[in-house]
Amino acid sequence: MPNWFATVALVLWPLVALGLYFTRPLYQATIWTILGAQYLLPVGAVIKFAPVIPVFDKSSIPNLCILAGCVMTARRSMQILHRFGIPEVLILMYLSSPILTSLNNGDAIVLGDMTLPGVGLYDALSNVELSFVTLIPFFIGRQFLGRSDAILEIFRTLVIAGALYSIPMLFEVRFSPQLHYWFYGYYPSEFLQSVREGGYRPAVFMGHGLLAAMFAMMATVSAVTLTRLRDPILKIPPVGVTIYLSIILMLCKSLGALLYAVTLAPLVRFTKPQLQTRVALALVIFSLLYPMLRSVDFVPTTMMVQVAQSVSDDRAGSLQFRFVNEDQLLTRAFERPAFGWGRYGRSRVYSEYGRDLSVTDGRWVITIGQFGIFGFIAEFGLLSIGVLRAWRGIGLAKSKSDKILLSALSLIVATNILDLLPNSGLTPWTWLLAGTLLGRSERLDALAVRPTQVFATKSDRTTAAGKCF
Repeated sequence: MPNWFATVALVLWPLVALGLYFTRPLYQATIWTILGAQYLLPVGAVIKFAPVIPVFDKSSIPNLCILAGCVMTARRSMQILHRFGIPEVLILMYLSSPILTSLNNGDAIVLGDMTLPGVGLYDALSNVELSFVTLIPFFIGRQFLGRSDAILEIFRTLVIAGALYSIPMLFEVRFSPQLHYWFYGYYPSEFLQSVREGGYRPAVFMGHGLLAAMFAMMATVSAVTLTRLRDPILKIPPVGVTIYLSIILMLCKSLGALLYAVTLAPLVRFTKPQLQTRVALALVIFSLLYPMLRSVDFVPTTMMVQVAQSVSDDRAGSLQFRFVNEDQLLTRAFERPAFGWGRYGRSRVYSEYGRDLSVTDGRWVITIGQFGIFGFIAEFGLLSIGVLRAWRGIGLAKSKSDKILLSALSLIVATNILDLLPNSGLTPWTWLLAGTLLGRSERLDALAVRPTQVFATKSDRTTAAGKCF
C-alpha cells in the first residue's frame, strides 16, 4: 500500500509544474514537467475524487499540469485539431474508439462462478476522458515544441536527466531496487523481475527495469546526437558523457534497450539524416504491420527464440512464453476484431472455471484486445504519423543541425513504437516526442510553402532563413 508520502508527491507535483511555467520558457517547463514526473512520482498510487472523474496518477497529473501551464502562459490558444488531415482523423478515431467499443460490448461474459460485466455508457465516457488526458502531451508537443530549439532542448534534457538519474540507478545496481519502497512504501513490480545475471537491474521510480533501460537508451542516443552537433553538455565534452551513459545502459541489463542503442548510435553519429529517416520509417511500417504478420504466422518466432537461446536459456524461455500468450490473446481479440472487447479484462483468456490464463506484455495486443483493429490504427497511427511526415519532409530542413535533430528524433520515436511490440510501457514522454516530431514536420512544410511569412517565434524565422540555431 502507498504511504502518505506517495499522496503528498502527487499533490505537490502541480505546484512544481506551476513554478516551472512561471520561471522557465514554456517548452523547457513542459519537458521537465513530463520527464520529471516519470523519473520521480510513485507508480500505481492514485487519487480518486469521484466516479466520473479520471484518476490522478503518475501519468494523468503531469499531463493536466502541462495543459494548465500552457493555457496560463502561452501566447496562443490551445489547439486540438489543426487543419483537417490524417492526424485529425486519427485523433477523432482515438477519442471515439471507446464509444464504439462500448456499443458493441453490452453483453456480460459468464465464466463458471465469475461474471465479467458488459461495457456501458459510463465506461465509454470514462474512457473518452482518459483518452483525451492521454493525448495532452501529443497536442502540446505538436503545437508548442515543433521548433528546432525545443527539440535540441529535449536532447539536452535527456542527457542531463540521464546523468543525474544514473546516481540512484547505480545505487540500485549495487543494492537492488529499493528506493521506491523506501520512499513510497511498496514495490511497484515483482522483485524477481529485477534480478538479472547474478545482479540487479535498476528501476528507481519508473516501476520496472525495462522502462529505466529505455530512458537510459534515449539518454545515450541523445548524447551521441549532441556529439555530432558538437554541442557541449554543461561545458563537458559530449563524448565523455556518451561513454558514461553507455556504461549505465549496460548496467541496466536489458538486452532490448542495449540492441536499440547499438543500432541507433552508429546511425545517428555517422550516417546521413535521410538514411536515418528511412530506417525510422521501416521500423514504423513493421510495427504497424506486426499484428497482421503475427496473425498469418509470418513473424519468424522460432528463429527469434533460437537467437535468444544463444544468449540465455532464461531469455529464450521468456520469449517463447510471450509468443504463446500473444497467440492466445490474438485469437481471443479476433473474435471481435473491429472494436475489441472493452475493459474489465474481457479481452483476456480464461479457463472454463474463470481462472485467468493470460499474461499481457505487448502494448499492441492489449490495444487490439480492448479496442480492436480500429483502436490499434488510431493509437499506433498517431504515434507513427510524425515519423511518416519526417521521412517525407527531411529535405525541407535547411540547416544541417535541423536535419540531424529531426532524423535523430525520428529514430527515437520509431524505436519507442517498436518497443511497444514486446512491452507495454507507453508513457506521456513517448506521446510528447511523437507530437513534437509531427509538429516540427508540419512546421517545415509551412515554412517551405510560405518562407516569407512572419512567424510567431524567432526559431521559425531563423529556420526559414536556413540558419542553425
